[in-house]
Amino acid sequence: MQIKKIKGESILDSKGQETISVHIETDFGVFSASSPNGTSTGKYEKKAFSDSVKDSIDKIESLKLDKHFNKFNDLIFLESEVAKKFKLINNIGANALLALEIAILKAIAFQKKKQLWELIGEGKSPLLVGNCIGGGLHAHNSIKPDFQEFLFIPKEKPERAIEINLRAHRLAEEILQEKDGKFENKKNYENAWQTSLPDNRVLHIMEDIKEELEKFLHVKIGIGLDIAASTFFKKHYNYKNPEKIRNKEEQVRYVNSLIETFNLAYVEDPLDEEDFENFSKLNKKAMIVGDDLICTQIDRLEKAIKLKSINAVIVKPNQNGSLLQVKKFVDICKKNKIITIFSHRSGETQDSWLADLAYGFKADFLKCGIIGEERMVKLRRLAEITKS
Repeated sequence: MQIKKIKGESILDSKGQETISVHIETDFGVFSASSPNGTSTGKYEKKAFSDSVKDSIDKIESLKLDKHFNKFNDLIFLESEVAKKFKLINNIGANALLALEIAILKAIAFQKKKQLWELIGEGKSPLLVGNCIGGGLHAHNSIKPDFQEFLFIPKEKPERAIEINLRAHRLAEEILQEKDGKFENKKNYENAWQTSLPDNRVLHIMEDIKEELEKFLHVKIGIGLDIAASTFFKKHYNYKNPEKIRNKEEQVRYVNSLIETFNLAYVEDPLDEEDFENFSKLNKKAMIVGDDLICTQIDRLEKAIKLKSINAVIVKPNQNGSLLQVKKFVDICKKNKIITIFSHRSGETQDSWLADLAYGFKADFLKCGIIGEERMVKLRRLAEITKS
């Protein structure tokens, strides 16, 4: 497969923010891919665009790729050409590089009569992590939980897990209508319910939903949190609902008490993104998940492994941009028995490639919301892959 022309286009993500779609014209047709945007972005993410979306578009359109692309590792040539022209591969922006690489893989897959995920590996079905109730930076209401996401993790195959999470979402609406006098039936950026209730009360609601669904559907469901602690950390952890200041040691004790009290299966970013040392003090009976701590960067992953900070990690391909680096990142995780969770972003697009990447890289989990077209297109794609 040979690339004849590269074209970039500015599009809007699900939050209405500008991002990039890349189209490549090949001898087999035109293939496209788009990249998402985050809201509570980690300090160590690669820059999404160079100076602007337009600048990133100008740069990728200037590339001349005189090579036939036939397999995943041909991305080595692409990245060497980008580095040669722009000094560093991410000088075109992580979102631009990622969208270009995905478009190339889509074209190769078409040429080879394969699925996108087959270019990566043999594949394995991940479990789903679904965002049901939200707070923090993702919510628009003035009074809200301090934690960013309250998550359900059905221990079922994707097709059934999708339906279980949809039921949980509907049940959460009914309970919030009853228990939250300020509930307005509104959803946040990821289509999770917005509430004015504090974290502990939301966790009790999550427990009630879990118990009801497990009883009537005969399933096992885990409860998870994305605390996104860096978003309310400034020397101390500054809680607003209710107002409370915790120092680093108190935050560790508080998170460990939540893990025990609510039998949490999953806790993401419970501490500030610089605090590798205290991450190691958290109760590893739960998945202690690094997102802002790691930002899909290999050097930070290696530091976390060395200090035993985490036992699970978020993989957001556009935090890095390079799929070659994502592959190396996942390989290091597998070698060190670190659980991998491929994740969407709050500002998503209609593209479904995340499901193929999660399956192809044999991720343990796919975190992809519960409802909303930008989320469902990925969930439906995963269900399609796992049924075939």
